[in-house]
Amino acid sequence: MKILLIISVLSSILLADDAASLQFSGVEVTDKGKEISVKRLRHPACQKVGITPHNIFGGELAAKDVPRECKRSIVTALGTTQPMKIDNEIETVGELEVLRFLQVLEFEPEKYALVDARDPHWYEEMTIPKAINIPYSDLTEDEDFYEEYARALKLLKIKKDKNGKLDFSMAKEVIVFCNANWCVQSVWAVKALVKIGYPKNKIFWYRGGLQDWAAAGFTTVKP
Repeated sequence: MKILLIISVLSSILLADDAASLQFSGVEVTDKGKEISVKRLRHPACQKVGITPHNIFGGELAAKDVPRECKRSIVTALGTTQPMKIDNEIETVGELEVLRFLQVLEFEPEKYALVDARDPHWYEEMTIPKAINIPYSDLTEDEDFYEEYARALKLLKIKKDKNGKLDFSMAKEVIVFCNANWCVQSVWAVKALVKIGYPKNKIFWYRGGLQDWAAAGFTTVKP
């Protein structure tokens, strides 16, 4: 599997010149019928900002004299910080792996899915390009919300056989994320997938979520 191979050779990927430049050259994707370049957006004023203790930690995290275009306000002390790994068989990924995933997702959407596990009102406000919204709560079978559960199965290409048993033979490889490293919704989604039998080698967890993605300057969209 392409993304699994990418993760397994992570150390070599991170040292490659193309990986270092990919975050700035961008990944071209089509999201909701629109062509988007997913990359870190760096304002020209940021080019001359030095990486120094004063600039990084001055004032409200960033020094007051750092240009507004080069910094973001980060809300702290929310939620519960999650561990680096939530399962020994499930890989935790970062921004560069998500970019690589977007590259293969663009050309093989039937095999891959970037899953925003947050409640819809969060997703509708802002998300990562090409992400689909499958709230964590939709991954648990509930007769009162069966349509939502059936939709989730369909989006992930999980089928039921004639005996009602779930068939994961065509299930997509997924990266699951939510708000940030303090957000538990993606953890619940991953655990729900595992509980219904989803193959662990097809699940990847983006721990940093949307907060890390946006803080690093990567492209976001409003569906």
